[in-house]
Amino acid sequence: MAKLDILNLKGEKVSDVKLSDNIWSIEPNQEVLKKAIDLQLSSLRQGTHKTKTRAEVAGGGRKPYRQKGTGRARHGSTRSPIWVGGGNAFAKTPRDYGFKSNKKEKVLALKSALTNKLSDKKVTILDSLVLGNLKTKEGNKLLETLKLEGKTLFVTIGDAENLYMATRNLQKVEVILVEDLNVLDIVNAENLVIDQESVKYIEEVLK
Repeated sequence: MAKLDILNLKGEKVSDVKLSDNIWSIEPNQEVLKKAIDLQLSSLRQGTHKTKTRAEVAGGGRKPYRQKGTGRARHGSTRSPIWVGGGNAFAKTPRDYGFKSNKKEKVLALKSALTNKLSDKKVTILDSLVLGNLKTKEGNKLLETLKLEGKTLFVTIGDAENLYMATRNLQKVEVILVEDLNVLDIVNAENLVIDQESVKYIEEVLK
C-alpha cells in the first residue's frame, strides 16, 4: 500500500494514510482512460449545427431552362448542390455527440487517472480544506505553503464555500466536490489536492 503524509493548512505533517492499492496503484488502462476523456469532451459539444439540403432551400421549383437545344448541361433545379445558392450535398443536422460507457469502464478510468497522478507524485492530502476566510489572499497563501505550481484541482467534501471563494479569481485553480470527481478534471490538473475525508469517500465508492 502506498503511504502518504497528511498535512494541515500550514503544510505541517499531522499524520499519514495508507492508500488502497486497488484504487491508487493499479495497472492504468490508457485505452479506457482515453475513452472516458472522449466521452466527457463529446458530451460538452452542443451539436446544434445545421445547414440546408436542396429540399430545404427556398426556390428552385421550376426547371431553369429547357432540356434540349441550349447546348448547356441538363439541370432540373437551381437549388442543386452544384449551383451557387443551392443546398448542401451532405448537410449538417443537429445531433447528440455523446455516447455511453458502462459503469466498470468509468470506475477503471477513474482509478487509472488517480494512479497516474500518484505515480507522478502529484497528490497532496490535507486534513481539512476548510479555510478561515474567503479572501483570495488566503487561496494564494495555501498554494505557496504547499509549493504548488501549475493547474491545481482541489477535491473536498462538505462545506467548500470559503475554498471556492478564495480561489475563484486564481487562473489555474479549480475546486470540485468529491462526488463530482471526474477523469477530465483529474487529467487536466497538474496537482491534485484532496482532504482526508474525500480520500475515504473515494475508496468507499470505488472499492
